[in-house]
Parts: sequence; C-alpha cells; structure tokens
Amino acid sequence: MSVFIQIVISGLETGSLYALAALGIVLIYQTATIINFSQGEMAMFASFLAFTLWRGDLPYIVAFLAAIIFAVFLGGFVHRFCIRPAHKASKIGRMIITLGLIMAIDGLAAAIFGIDSHYMRPAVAADNIVVGDLILRPNALFIIGVTIVIMLVLFYLLNNTFWGMAIRATSQDETTARLMGIPVQRIHMLSWIIAATLGAVTGVLVAPTTNVSTTMMMEVHLKSIIAAVLGGFGSFIGPVVGGFIIGIADNLIGYYVSLTWQTVIVYGLLIIVLIIKPYGILGKNPGKKV
Repeated sequence: MSVFIQIVISGLETGSLYALAALGIVLIYQTATIINFSQGEMAMFASFLAFTLWRGDLPYIVAFLAAIIFAVFLGGFVHRFCIRPAHKASKIGRMIITLGLIMAIDGLAAAIFGIDSHYMRPAVAADNIVVGDLILRPNALFIIGVTIVIMLVLFYLLNNTFWGMAIRATSQDETTARLMGIPVQRIHMLSWIIAATLGAVTGVLVAPTTNVSTTMMMEVHLKSIIAAVLGGFGSFIGPVVGGFIIGIADNLIGYYVSLTWQTVIVYGLLIIVLIIKPYGILGKNPGKKV
C-alpha cells in the first residue's frame, strides 16, 4: 500500500505541473477561442532566463521571480504585437501564428542560450522526509503546495473580482461582454499574461527533472494540452482535474504495467474517455446557434 501511495504522490507532483500549464491554455482558449501552441516555448525561454540568473550567483528566489516578471511582459508582448493585430484573421490563422512563434522563440533561445542541456537545482534542496514506509521529497511537496495555492488564488480572483468576472463574461459571449462595457482586448491581454506566468512557473519547477534546454517543455506542453482536452476546455476546473489524472495514471501504469506501454495505454484511455465524454470530463456541449 505504501508503494501505491508513493506512486500517487509522485503522480500528483507531475500532474500539478500539467494542470498549471493546462489552465493557462484553457484560459486563452476561453477568452480568445484559440489554442496557444507556443506556451511551452514561452515557458522554456523564461526558464532559461531563471537559469542564467541563478548561474550568475543570484539567489534562486530572485531568479524565479525574474522569470515570472519576464513572463508577464512576454505574454503582453505576444498578444499586443502578434495576436491582436491579427484579430480579423480566422481562428485557424491565429493558431498558426502561435505555431510560428514556436519556431521564432526556439531559434531565439538557441541563438542566445545555445542548444546544450543544463542542470538547475530544485526549488527546495533538502533531505527527504521519511514517514513510516513513505519517502517524501520536500521539492515534490513544495510543487504540489505551490500549485494548489496558485489555483486557489486564481479561482478566487476569477469568481470574486471585477477582472475575474470580466474574464468569465468574455469567455461566455465576447460580443455581449463588449456591449456591456467590458474592455475585451484588455481581457485578452490579461489572459495571455496569466497563461504565460503559469507557464513560466511550470517551466522553472520542472527544470530540475528535464534540465534546461530548448526542448525541455515538449512533453510537458503536449501532456498539458491532453489534460485540457481530457478535463474539458469549457471549464476552468477541467484542466486541473485532467492534469492530475494524466500525472497519476502515467505513474501507476508505468509502475504496475509497463514503462514501454505507458504512453500507449495512457493515451488509449484518453481516447476511450473522449468517446464516452466528447467534451471532456467536466466539459459541456456548447450547442450550436442556427
């Protein structure tokens, strides 16, 4: 039983990172109805910045906060100069812009930071905590705790502040929100800023596992999109649930079944769930106006 609990805790650690990134993807989708395929690359660039500052003998917390501040400006910049000017383009056209950003950010990161892989210390470098037969890693507990706190704060802001209500109103009906005086373009920019910030936090926290490189976020970004699909793009809670499910299932299947078949089985289960619930576990059929 202790082994099972150990694996679940490990799954919660990775799942919380998927959930954070997935929440940012869903936030942009709900307000702008596009998927930001470049979120992983934006997180990677912020992680490189944190690594560079940390390697330059700045305290870890300073490097972490610098990555978050950079992500705020990066999210705002991408929206203002890449997405907003293309507001008349189709949804597919705007999503292709985010695909173009993948190549642009990858190339810029390689030119500035190089293509080598670098080690970055975990957020909490402390001895493991032994509780009976369980071995708890302080960094894993920190990641789970930070994720829960961020989500609680974000959900509180979404439900109890003007900007949160404006985001929800824009996600439900952008035209009506604009007629009610809500600054829709500012809401779109705010969504990009929050999503970029969530991505940066995910990138810095996952860096000790993947090492800092131009490809560090590939798997995390893919699984965060899958988590959003699994939980449902129509709900802010959905991507969180999907992230934890993917993380726990990944670890359980890898241990009890096979590492070789781990990915195949997890994605197979995803396909089965989506056949039963096409709009995700917590998603709803948006209907179609005719």
